[in-house]
Amino acid sequence: MTDDEENYAAALDVAARLRGSRLEQILEPSRGEPANAADFKRLATMHTFGDTWSRTDVLDTRTRALISVTIAATSGAHLRGQLHIALNNGVTPEEIVETFIHIAAYAGAGRAFDGYQIAQQVFREAAQQSP
Repeated sequence: MTDDEENYAAALDVAARLRGSRLEQILEPSRGEPANAADFKRLATMHTFGDTWSRTDVLDTRTRALISVTIAATSGAHLRGQLHIALNNGVTPEEIVETFIHIAAYAGAGRAFDGYQIAQQVFREAAQQSP
């Protein structure tokens, strides 16, 4: 296995630990994708989960998860996945709600309410999966 393959495998392992599920199914090629789509997915995965999430010496995983929820809520991208990561890594629903209160103050109530609706769905899903 090359260094690049090892780094990719390690990034996939970090993603699985954070998410509570493997990414491979999401990363599978889909019909009609350009030839370089696999390169994009591999590079984005390695950067996100290999280079960034693993930097826990200054910001721990919980903090990174809350930051990621905030970014996803304000940008409108991948919020559901970030909420799952946060919950899987010790962030409580109460802390997430408090984050939406802060988002409302700085990014607007509309954006916060939209994000909170998604959070409510994720909270219900998480409660159904709990023993």
